[in-house]
Amino acid sequence: MKDDNASNKHGPESGEVSAAPDKADDHGRYLFDNPRNVKRLLICFYVSLGILLLVDLLVHKHPNFGWEKWPEFYAVFGFVACVALVVAAKYILRPLVKRSEDYYD
Repeated sequence: MKDDNASNKHGPESGEVSAAPDKADDHGRYLFDNPRNVKRLLICFYVSLGILLLVDLLVHKHPNFGWEKWPEFYAVFGFVACVALVVAAKYILRPLVKRSEDYYD
């Protein structure tokens, strides 16, 4: 009787190539593993940001309040609101829902 384990052996020892390569074999094949691609993406983001800031200066707004007339008001407001949400989540909400390290022990 022949050994089933020897005949069904798969992997690098048997000479067969697996359908799903290991993560170590895939290193360097992802789009953002190349620093040049990351630099290109950041340049595109900064150019887009500059264009949007310039367009905001040229677009006529219909403000309801005086502070909405300020240049780049909505950009600054959005940034401050985002920072406030992160700070509130970290220092106010996290302690409310955080469990101790030995909670499941």
